[in-house]
Amino acid sequence: MSRRGRSGNDRWVTRPVTARLAAVVNALPLKPHLRVLEVGCGPGVAAREVARRLRSGHILAIDRSAAAIEQLVSGSGEELASGRLRARHCAVEDFELGPDDEPFDLVFAVRVGALDGRHPAAGERALTRIASATNTTARLFIDGGRPLREVHIPR
Repeated sequence: MSRRGRSGNDRWVTRPVTARLAAVVNALPLKPHLRVLEVGCGPGVAAREVARRLRSGHILAIDRSAAAIEQLVSGSGEELASGRLRARHCAVEDFELGPDDEPFDLVFAVRVGALDGRHPAAGERALTRIASATNTTARLFIDGGRPLREVHIPR
């Protein structure tokens, strides 16, 4: 796995992914056909790796930061062109399925305050939005376990 970051001359360069993020992606119960939602994707390191593991499925990566989405898009040409990765500038508390979206099978988030307990009110809104954007058998994973923990999606 690799991630992209700014070099000294302000170009995007590829760097190795941290062991922690690699462990998170490896711990996800991914299957090649799943529809995956990543909440708080940042520059897209995990989203790109998930996209590489999908065949008929796809991942939608969302982040409240427009700069993060810009970084994801600029570093994900192949994955975006394949249709296995899409990106959207959106906070999870405001997330809704788009007109062409189908409900998601799997959701994950790393260091997202609305889901890890740091912002409880936002967390309630986020879980409501996630519930409305997932199928009834969908699973939600966040960091904080070894390396992930599953969170119940209220129905």
